[in-house]
Amino acid sequence: PVDALPESPLVRRLTRREREVLAGLSRGKSNKQIACDLDILEPTVKLHLRTLFRKLDVANRTQAALIGREHGVG
Repeated sequence: PVDALPESPLVRRLTRREREVLAGLSRGKSNKQIACDLDILEPTVKLHLRTLFRKLDVANRTQAALIGREHGVG
């Protein structure tokens, strides 16, 4: 589970759902796969990603996934 990991200050700023979406992203999953795993709609995943990109100060999902992995998410 995502919550079992030690949290960096960066990850602590994220909501639980944002951490879950980031974990899926860090594992290389598509928006559709993340939505299915979390039992949410694909547009909701996209909204979480936009918020994540802003909070992490990144421009795309690859940069977000790299930061997620660096901080132990995924």
